[in-house]
Formats: sequence, structure tokens, C-alpha cells
Amino acid sequence: MYELFYGEYQHTIDPKGRAIVPSKFREGLGEKFILTKGLDGCLFAYSSEEWTSLENKLKSLPFTDKDVRAFIRFFFSGATECEVDKQGRILIPQNLREYAALEKDIYIIGVSSRVEIWKKAAWEAYNSDDNISADKIAEKMALLGI
Repeated sequence: MYELFYGEYQHTIDPKGRAIVPSKFREGLGEKFILTKGLDGCLFAYSSEEWTSLENKLKSLPFTDKDVRAFIRFFFSGATECEVDKQGRILIPQNLREYAALEKDIYIIGVSSRVEIWKKAAWEAYNSDDNISADKIAEKMALLGI
């Protein structure tokens, strides 16, 4: 079953590195899910089912390609299984908090088949008018037939 994640939620990380996962996202991710280094300086979270699908796709890529090996190392070396506690929180490991420069204030956003966790300032900068032009994106999407 394919879960669709959407929306953005502001949350905080406590001093122990725990963050509440929005209830809408907990339903789709499940009690245990995979958290890993993402692109653009954020973290990616995948349900176990989506992770397995992604893993199978990556396994089918040519191992002899240097870029493929580099991406697979990057993606899998940072991966960890997270378990949601009774308060709806997960512990974000220190290495992943450091990678995404997560401090107290964060955004948790839904992006189709995955959830992303961003440092608040980084998400706001990425999402700013200076960085993203809806018109330019629409032009590129039209070229893709969307």
C-alpha cells in the first residue's frame, strides 16, 4: 500500500534528541520506520515498505558505476530504524542531527512517499521566494509533461 504524505508541521527537538512525529505521518510510517540522510541537508523518513521498495531499486543499479556506489554508501550508511514511543516521539540519532544541523526548532514535512525533517532556518531559506520560483518550477514541470 502506497502512503501519501503531505503538509508541513513545526516541532521541536528536546535536549535528548527526541521529536514528536505528527500523527498523520505516524499512521503512514508505522511504529517502526527508517530514517536516513536526505538530500538538500535534511533527513528522509520512509515506511518499512517504501524503504524495501527503494532498496530493491537501488540494488538493481549497476554496482560498477562509481556514482551509484557513492550514493548507496551515503544513503545506507546513515540509515537507522526508528521506533515511535508512547508519546509519539522518535529519537533522532546524534549523527543524523549533526548531518542536518538540527537544533531545537524543526519542520517535519510530507513529500509524497517520504517524510523530511529540516532545521527550521534551513527549510525557511529553501522555501523562500529567493530560492524557489513557482513560475520557473512550473516551466520545468511542463517540459516533463506534468
